Amino acid sequence: MTQVLVQTDCNLNSVCEHLDRCCLDSLKEPGAKRPANTGARLWGRVRNKLLRQKLDPQGVQSKNWHDDVIEMNGIKVEFSMKFSSRDMSLKRTPSKKQTGVFGVKISVVTKRERSKVPYIVRQCIEEVEKRGIEEVGIYRISGVATDIQALKAAFDANSKDILMMLSDMDINAIAGTLKLYFRELPEPLLTDRLYLAFMEGIALSDPAAKENCMMHLLRSLPDPNLITFLFLLHHLKKVAENEPINKMSLHNLATVFGPTLLRPSEVEIKGHMNLASDIWSHDVMAQVQVLLYYLQHPPISFSELKRSTLYYSTDV
Repeated sequence: MTQVLVQTDCNLNSVCEHLDRCCLDSLKEPGAKRPANTGARLWGRVRNKLLRQKLDPQGVQSKNWHDDVIEMNGIKVEFSMKFSSRDMSLKRTPSKKQTGVFGVKISVVTKRERSKVPYIVRQCIEEVEKRGIEEVGIYRISGVATDIQALKAAFDANSKDILMMLSDMDINAIAGTLKLYFRELPEPLLTDRLYLAFMEGIALSDPAAKENCMMHLLRSLPDPNLITFLFLLHHLKKVAENEPINKMSLHNLATVFGPTLLRPSEVEIKGHMNLASDIWSHDVMAQVQVLLYYLQHPPISFSELKRSTLYYSTDV
């Protein structure tokens, strides 16, 4: 019997390949027959088990780790699971150490660095565009958690070795570090104050009214947030241009980044806690649609937006 440890920081393909290698190793045993696609089938059983546990009210309410084992063709997968409530998974915790970049307001970081876009954003995007633009599933496939934490620590410490680390690191870990940076901002990039306005704007049915509203909301963002958002927007469009190779469409990228860049404040989260889950699903779909709207929009210039400020009030 071969035992396999499956960690959450592994992507699906690597898990299946590892399981298949274990199956092939087991062929050396006398009388063993070649299993058909055991890795994918076994991992499918694990995922189904996880889903059933997630839908079990008793399992969700428990605060303890639940251990389980699934076996197939001589391969034994052991895994542990524990569920966190939505308020904990969405909570943004500001960093108590203002010398780093993770969990620190973007305005503080750009002012300290004397830059328009945080260094971490510029460097991660540069590396992805250099050698990850054609990577299948870029931004969708998770990087190894330990690599992401190593990069996080290096950026927080302003390590002089960060450029060397980036050049040697798996590209999915770099993409994961960028996502983690935006996820850990004490306030989402598109701000708490404008959240409801974005939700209302994207729901407008009249194209002209929607255009005016969505551009007006961008003008209402603080300059560091707006410049960083436009910088990221340009990058994601470049990634999507390679969709035939990397399989990442504008919609896929909006699905990955939308709920990270635009989230309700903690006050709104607590107010929704007792409401039906379909309301949360509607919010997530709207967050995706907001980012998708800007991704599908013709190029947006910071200078043009600011020139238009003369004709519009910045109060929303």
